[in-house]
Amino acid sequence: MTRSEAIEARHSVRQYLEGPLTPDELAGLRSEIDACNRESGLHIQLAIDEPKAFSGSMARYGKFSGVTNYLTLVGKAGPDLQEKCGYWGERLVLKAQMLGLNTCWVALTFNKVRSAYVLDDGEKLAAVIALGHGATQGVPHVSKPMDEVSKVDGPMPDWFRAGMDAVLLAPTAVNQQKFLFTLEEDGRVSAQPGHAFYAKMDLGIAKYHFELGAGKGSFQWK
Repeated sequence: MTRSEAIEARHSVRQYLEGPLTPDELAGLRSEIDACNRESGLHIQLAIDEPKAFSGSMARYGKFSGVTNYLTLVGKAGPDLQEKCGYWGERLVLKAQMLGLNTCWVALTFNKVRSAYVLDDGEKLAAVIALGHGATQGVPHVSKPMDEVSKVDGPMPDWFRAGMDAVLLAPTAVNQQKFLFTLEEDGRVSAQPGHAFYAKMDLGIAKYHFELGAGKGSFQWK
């Protein structure tokens, strides 16, 4: 499975089956986490066989069950932390899908278990990503019309449309899709978050999807 295929196949899953991750799944995740941390400067970690984060009332409110494995998105506190966690976290989400695992982004409906991750000086936990073997493969979310989340003066280039097709498949908090991608007059692409909870994290996720759909060599960010 390619990352582009993973974009199509991946849907949010909140109910998971019992049983550990396989050695190959763990090795694949850990290798990708190490690569993301090296490239981003983040401190993403993997919590394994840890049931407490998703065992309380918040998790039940979020309709989670069977979650014992999750990614902790940790990095230096700052104005760009949410967007960075969205971008690099989605890279890990798609890698998990390629390994045959299911995932769900989680920002609020979990308990922070401090023994499950390490915070170095100046770091904070931005969100977690539940993962494991899903009870189902999830269902597609409803997307906004492309012209509500993009702006192009004149005909839309094929590469930009391909990028936006991928953006519309990106997970966002409560499926809000609060962002705008604009093809500027100079040919570069700008991407701005809207005003909503976790909009910057959603933007990071969407930007990663846009790069995969459009091809990083097809454009430059403004």
